[in-house]
Amino acid sequence: MRWQNREAMKHAYLEVTYRKGRPIAAYYYLPRRDGEKSARTERVDGGLLVDLASDGRAIGIEISSPSRVNLSVLNELLMRLGHEPISSQELGPLAAA
Repeated sequence: MRWQNREAMKHAYLEVTYRKGRPIAAYYYLPRRDGEKSARTERVDGGLLVDLASDGRAIGIEISSPSRVNLSVLNELLMRLGHEPISSQELGPLAAA
């Protein structure tokens, strides 16, 4: 079982998985309720997958090609989902490697 910080679940944050110093997977967590899990996933433009809760709210975005993520496409999606856009600095960990 994976431990999650309850405070972090109230805020959006980026999690990046690296292999040999390169990002191989990324997930942008959106605010969610304690213990809430994905009920279904929808594929969208730009190699992004949106995880939806059982009530249809977006709770996360999988970035399937983290080395090629397009900030404009990601921000358009976030705004369409009712969330604030993010800055290029917030995606910094993807470019750090």
